[in-house]
Amino acid sequence: MDTNIEIFLGVLAVLVALYYYFTVHFDFWNVRGVPGPKPVPVFGNVGGLMFGRISGPDYTVKLREQYKNEPVIGIIVRRSPTLIIQDPDLIKDVLIKDFPKFADRGFIISEIAEPISAHLFALEARRWRPLRSRFSPVFTSGKLKGTFSLILACAEQLGAYLQKLVDRDEPIDCRDLAGKFTTDVIGSCAFGLEMNSLTDKETEFRQMGKEIFATHLKGIIRFRMKECVPQLYDLLSYLMPYDKLTEFFTKITIETIDYRIKNNISRPDFLNILLELKKNPEKIPDIDLTDTLISAQAFVFFAAGFETSSTTISNALYELALNQDIQDQLRQEIFKYDLENNGDWKYEVIKEMKYLNKVFQETLRKYPPVPILTRDATSNYTFSNTKLSIPVGTKLWIPVFAMHRDPDIYPNPDKFDPERFNESEKVKRHPMHYIPFGDGPRNCIGARFAIYQTKIGLIKILQHYKVDVCEKTPLTYELNRFAFLLMPAKPLYLKFTKLNY
Repeated sequence: MDTNIEIFLGVLAVLVALYYYFTVHFDFWNVRGVPGPKPVPVFGNVGGLMFGRISGPDYTVKLREQYKNEPVIGIIVRRSPTLIIQDPDLIKDVLIKDFPKFADRGFIISEIAEPISAHLFALEARRWRPLRSRFSPVFTSGKLKGTFSLILACAEQLGAYLQKLVDRDEPIDCRDLAGKFTTDVIGSCAFGLEMNSLTDKETEFRQMGKEIFATHLKGIIRFRMKECVPQLYDLLSYLMPYDKLTEFFTKITIETIDYRIKNNISRPDFLNILLELKKNPEKIPDIDLTDTLISAQAFVFFAAGFETSSTTISNALYELALNQDIQDQLRQEIFKYDLENNGDWKYEVIKEMKYLNKVFQETLRKYPPVPILTRDATSNYTFSNTKLSIPVGTKLWIPVFAMHRDPDIYPNPDKFDPERFNESEKVKRHPMHYIPFGDGPRNCIGARFAIYQTKIGLIKILQHYKVDVCEKTPLTYELNRFAFLLMPAKPLYLKFTKLNY
């Protein structure tokens, strides 16, 4: 009997300890006077997100509707206090004014299990700052002009491949089409490699690209393990081989760099910056420039460069298929500039196209690629004009998608309306109410590149093809509930018809 009591008390003690572990921060926001939903043990406020009952973007919209007039909302992510910032002035403080105190994005980097996770997008401020300063020159307007012809050449290949698909008279998955195009662009402009994705045969680069953001069961389990038990995830990695993404990108990056060094090849591209760092590691002291760290930077430029732009192209085509009047107006602008410039498309020409820019901006308004920006407080901080103070390590969310879909900011937000980006309309809005590329020092480094490869892709498609909905087109755009980036849950099939003129 005494033994049974001891077992019971032991089990009870473990349960109490676990309960305390999972609930110890539940009063974190209450004592600071921050409103928010009531958390539950183990999951906090994100059980629905973890099990895919709701997407992250839709969850932030739901919270925004529930706490409409609150500048901040406090939630618990499993057991971590997380502050959702809604007030645009506070967002500006975090992203720009007081950026040094929020320089970390707060991503979990598993350099043991996933060496290529130590990339520019996720790195802590100590390694991010010197690497960002080295990479920034690649993305200037001058350098972009130099790669413009390479993007244009890929767009010509896109047109030829699209004609083959149209000849089959079948609905076309425009996400897959755009993904092949942007994969080729990144390969040509960043790596100096011919990806040859715009064929019926799926290349290894294209396969790797699809794998990066795949939401299959294995990927979801790995991601949840890394989130919830990162130490165990790293420990298990000693028993498992590297995943195929790590092996592929490390191999292709280092082999290409070594080939260029051996053959004295220099190109004004992203990989050349990595080559110079490998040859001269003393340029970034206090950072161990391993082959995997170098490969991680190549990986993230490829991943972000092809996925965000391909999704934006496909989302734009989807909306243009649903809104034929907007498609016609944009095509007229394309015809106008094509005629005025004798078919000679240049960087400066695309920069002048105002309606194309409005369509592009409205696409990113409705479908921001990164729907939630994250930051970690790197020191104790008190928000201006408030009594709210947070300790170092507190996590922050900036709900970009929810702001972009707020009817008080963008009336009738589900309507696709490029006229929202007339100058007279833009001045009415707070600058922080439109941040598809983030803002401040840690904004998207490749924003200019993404803008131009997206616009060129759209021009080359709409110049020669009419885009319509078909029987396979999803008339309701449902978000993928397990994806980190914003992407549809279903393929975006559209009908493309060759224009005769």
